[in-house]
Amino acid sequence: MAKLAFLGLGVMGYPMAGHLVAAGHDVTVYNRTGAKADKWVAQYGGAAAPTPAEAAKGADIVFACVGNDDDLRAVCTGPEGALQSMKEGALFVDHTTTSAAVVRELAPITEAKGVAFVDAPVSGGQAGAENGQLAVMCGGDQAAYDKAEPVIAAYAKLCRRLGESGAGQLTKMVNQICIAGLVQGLSEGLHFAEKAGLDGRAVVDVIQGGAAGSWQMTSRHETMLDDEFDHGFAVDLMRKDLGICLDTANENGASLPVAALVDQFYKDVQKLGGGRWDTSSLIKRLRAMDR
Repeated sequence: MAKLAFLGLGVMGYPMAGHLVAAGHDVTVYNRTGAKADKWVAQYGGAAAPTPAEAAKGADIVFACVGNDDDLRAVCTGPEGALQSMKEGALFVDHTTTSAAVVRELAPITEAKGVAFVDAPVSGGQAGAENGQLAVMCGGDQAAYDKAEPVIAAYAKLCRRLGESGAGQLTKMVNQICIAGLVQGLSEGLHFAEKAGLDGRAVVDVIQGGAAGSWQMTSRHETMLDDEFDHGFAVDLMRKDLGICLDTANENGASLPVAALVDQFYKDVQKLGGGRWDTSSLIKRLRAMDR
């Protein structure tokens, strides 16, 4: 058991913090919208605090799962951020998908105050968070990771340290780059099947066990065929992540032609009003082009 704080109760953070309570930890939560924190306490127990600093008082580990680089700065090192009250020897674990640059900015600041920092973005979507089946990719000091990993296990099916600070975020970028190409390919394949007069479900039943198979195909093909896009990671958030990938590629010299193209396709989806649709809505763009 440990005394923990969890900052950010979005679609991912809300169930993740709940798993920590179920594992027997003492959890205090903070959310920008206080009503959401009160709802979480009513559901799971634990406690809520009005600021990140209040939530972090006395915590052994503070977890964050917020929106972007600026949100992370605010809850970590801001005037009411967790670092204002964290005790020496504590650990800050960030599950937000951010740039590697902000990790390298914040880690030395926290470490100067005796607080270790682990960047630990996750993959697996809302369902993975709810079912405790996330993949967690981490960067940071080995000793800090060793302290965090047994606690993270409450909601992870896989947790690995990939290197020093920023390595977790760089690995998450690889994840998002791969997903972008996979979803576009799946969208084109299902769209082609529709235009060819094939039964899309029957087609997937045959091909998903072969070389074309993927988590995206297995988990998203039915809702894609049904034109339903309220089941996962939002287009707006994917564009945020791909923007980070493309900016980082400009810095390290990597060529990402497909990721850059799919980012523009997601921009088209936003223009269709689909900013909050899930990422499989790329197929809707193809259907719209046929009208």
